[in-house]
Amino acid sequence: MTIALYPGSFDPIHNGHVEIVETSSRLFDNVVVAAMRNPQKGEPLFTLDEREDLIAQSSVISTT
Repeated sequence: MTIALYPGSFDPIHNGHVEIVETSSRLFDNVVVAAMRNPQKGEPLFTLDEREDLIAQSSVISTT
């Protein structure tokens, strides 16, 4: 089983992020999308919980 890790701030997640997940899912068995805070980017627009919800709501990303 191959697992890919896709870390990022995803503040907010957009179609480019989703496209990367879609492409990665054809190459790897599992793709883990890890939302985190990047202190170099300053204050985030959305909280971590809000970003996690936005990621979960995107059409191709499962939170299981």
